[in-house]
Amino acid sequence: MNSQYLWWKNQLLNMVASIIFYTSIPLPYFERLEFTNVARCATWIGIIIGGILGLFDIVANFLGMPVLTRSSLVVAIWIAITGGLHLDGAMDTADGLAVTDKERRLEVMSDSATGAFGAMAAIIIILLKTLALTEIQQNRWLILMAACAWGRWGQMLAIQRYDYLKPTGKGAFHKQAINSYADVLPSVFLLLILSCVKLIFSELNQNNLCTALKITLIGIAIAFLTGAWFNYKLGGHTGDTYGAVVEWTEALFLCAMTIQ
Repeated sequence: MNSQYLWWKNQLLNMVASIIFYTSIPLPYFERLEFTNVARCATWIGIIIGGILGLFDIVANFLGMPVLTRSSLVVAIWIAITGGLHLDGAMDTADGLAVTDKERRLEVMSDSATGAFGAMAAIIIILLKTLALTEIQQNRWLILMAACAWGRWGQMLAIQRYDYLKPTGKGAFHKQAINSYADVLPSVFLLLILSCVKLIFSELNQNNLCTALKITLIGIAIAFLTGAWFNYKLGGHTGDTYGAVVEWTEALFLCAMTIQ
């Protein structure tokens, strides 16, 4: 019983550490928090963030807020909850990719100043998310949760599959935490359950089945491709590209979900 209690206690502390690391959600202070394994909880963090966004969207819709205004506020809250952590990584990655000299790319990405390409990347990501959400009329809460979750699973996959390009940095302990497919696969089952939530709690019909298949196939494909693309361009990953994988997977997932 004691060992089981300690296991659950460690899982809870890891979740708290992950929320503190990946979000701006205020939590009370806990002693002896370890941040070395936060990447393993990334998919759960995505579900939590998506759940908050979905709840806000439901309430705003109930109050009669127009879809464009609602979608814009959802994206704004999205950035606020994450503290712009992943968006900052996407901006730094865009600035680095704009440099033709491959030797200087990591140096540019480490610079805290935002360049023109970083600003353009942020604008494009925000526009894509807002406009795609405006086009999505049904199951918005589920799609928001799936977008956030698949984005972070894409990050986990990139951590596991590709080399880390820096000797130190925030992404270095991510690489140490996720070093085999055994660390990535449990999140796949979690995402499959999320994709099938309407089948589980609603009637089994063609529409709900198509929604589940669509969320699963699009999520897996985009999560794989974004990480692979950044690896192809840079020869590996950094903490910044992990953030870029999250942001671009989320944005492209929402865009793909507008396809009828």
